Parts: sequence; structure tokens; C-alpha cells
Amino acid sequence: MNDFQEIADRVRIDALRGEFTDAAMMRDRDRLAALFTLDGALRMPDGAIEFVGRDEIRTGGERLQSQWDFFVQNSHPGTIRIDGDAATGRTYMHEVARLLDGRSGLNYAVYHDTYRRTPEGWRFTERVYEIRYADSTPLAGSAPGRDARAHDFGGAGHSGGAAGAGTADAATGAAGAFAAPVPARADDFAAPASAERLERAIKALRANGFAAELLDDAAAARARVEELIPAGAGVFTGASETLRLSGIEADIETGGRYRALRPRVLAMDRATESDRIRRLVATPDVLLASVAAVTETGSLVIASGSGSQLPASAGGAARAIWVVGAQKLVPDLDTALRRVERHALPLETVRAQAVYGRPSAVNRLLVLNAEPQPGRGTVLLLREAVGF
Repeated sequence: MNDFQEIADRVRIDALRGEFTDAAMMRDRDRLAALFTLDGALRMPDGAIEFVGRDEIRTGGERLQSQWDFFVQNSHPGTIRIDGDAATGRTYMHEVARLLDGRSGLNYAVYHDTYRRTPEGWRFTERVYEIRYADSTPLAGSAPGRDARAHDFGGAGHSGGAAGAGTADAATGAAGAFAAPVPARADDFAAPASAERLERAIKALRANGFAAELLDDAAAARARVEELIPAGAGVFTGASETLRLSGIEADIETGGRYRALRPRVLAMDRATESDRIRRLVATPDVLLASVAAVTETGSLVIASGSGSQLPASAGGAARAIWVVGAQKLVPDLDTALRRVERHALPLETVRAQAVYGRPSAVNRLLVLNAEPQPGRGTVLLLREAVGF
């Protein structure tokens, strides 16, 4: 390789690293994913996070970024070593962030990179994020012109919004391009529960009549849902960030395998077809949704603004399936209600303001302590955090 070619390659690789930071800051997940090869990987071992392939990088980034109140990433040039069409390097990072649940901090870290020359130009084949220093001292500042605490107030919403949306991946140490690592604290409703607690909850749910399964992650839940629901069934998907971020919502509503009821309901005239809408929502063949909390004693807690989706969960649906992230597991009902008010509602309010232009509220609560109809209710409890 001649000197001019090496200089040009170094400039392009450095531009690639700068593009990564810009895409992360601008929340441009499509652009960020395109900076990786098709089989590229983004790994954050300190947070047990790994995304492989552009689709996982894109959807994983969305899940993590959905928690940000604000985030600033600074990248500093490190080494680059070129070997033909491959290269390695390091990038030094300094980040500050505050999450929507109020936790904040700063950190210093290193990206250990490998690159490959492709027809699209230089691309990451792997970025591995290593934290060198983390400080969870609360940040005193805020984004100019914004009330960083505005999300602490709520109004009208819907089941599956305050009931089960968003993600808590930052509590697992989501760092790098997505969020600063913040250690868990008491009542940390974003942190995934331990394996021991998850197993205890599964046993309690089964004792209470639910069909309960412990799955590794959202991908496993996605595959299991397809196995559980027969083709052609009328399926109503409760509004849920858990379902949306996992891809389950799209599987049901755009795949053509099922009779998806929610798109049909949303297209109906509420002034002239309200009775028909009510019956469709209340008595589907299958309800697929999430919850605001599940207790270690085997109860499910569902929160709603309108209450329209609660009848199906309570018994109107012939079959109900709830997909639940590990961060939603709490010790008891009192803690579950606290989780609804202090964690799920503020996050859902941010989402509702952005989508509907109005805040959310917990106007109705449904607690399912047991399932009296064997086989009707299934809980797919995940080992990872997904949703609010």
C-alpha cells in the first residue's frame, strides 16, 4: 500500500468513527446501523449487551435511546492500524447522560474496533465498548429550554402504554452510543430481575393457574408467540412498547398470518361504529399484550387510561398472552403499584405527548391474581429488559 492510499484510508476510517457519534447524537438509527457490515456487531460486555447485524443494531439502538432525557457523546481519536482491506483501532469516549427515570452520570470508555473495506466504503465489523470510569453522581444541569423533569406529570393514556411500554436496558449498563452506565438502586424499576427471582415468579404464576414460561430474550418470545397462536386467529395487540420493540407487533399486524384486529379497529369510525369496536376489542380470539408489573407472588398488574383493553385481559379474550420484560418483576402488589406511578407512567407520558400531543394517566387498574380457566392465560417472562 502506498503512503497516499494509507493516508486516504485513515481519513475515511476516522470519518466513519465521527459519523457513528453524529448518528448516535442525532438518534439516526438507520444511519448508525448502516455504518456496520451486514454481519457487524456492537458489543457492550459491561452491560451484557450484544447486537449482531444491522437489524439488531437498529432496533437495539431504538430500545436504548427511548430512555434518554438527554445524552452527549464525545469521541477522541485513537489508533488505526491498516492491513490491506482490514483494519483495527481504538476510539476514546466521554459521555454524559440522564435517563427518563431520573438517573444520570458520566463515564470514560474505549471502543475497540475492527473495520473492513466494502463497496460502500469502510465499515465497522465490530465495536466493543469497555468502560474505564463511571460516575453516577446526579447531574445538576439540563438541556437549555427544557424542563428535564416534565415527564414526572401524567394524564390520559391507554392499556399497554402506562401498562407496558419502553425499555430499561440502561440499567443493565447500556453505554457507548446509547446511554451512560448507571448502577442499580433501591426500587430500580428499570433493572432486570435476578435469575433466582425470575424462577420464583414462574413457579408462583403456575401455582396461580397461568401457563408461565421463562425465555431468554425478545427474539425467543417472538418465536414462541408464533408457535402459540394458530394461523388465521383473530388477534388483538394491546398498545405496547414491549411488543413494538421486540418485533412481535409487526409480526401480528403486517405478516398476513393472522386476522389482526387493531389495524382494523383504528380504521373504523368511532362515531358510528363504537359498539362494533367495543366488541372486537373486548372478545378477540387472542389478546397479545404486556403488563405494568408482575409480582413474585404470581399476580399481573395492568394499567390503563381508557380501560378499553382491560376486558380482554380480564376474561373476554378466549386466550391471552402477556410478554413481560425482566425489569417488570417486583416483590409484591404494593411495589407493583409504586412501579406504575413512579416508573411506567412518566415514561408513557413522554411517549403519549410525542404521539398524541397529550399526557397519560392511570385511570384504571386491573390486577389478575390467578387464572381460573386453565390454559387461557400465558405469561412469557423474559430474562432481559424490554419495554417500560
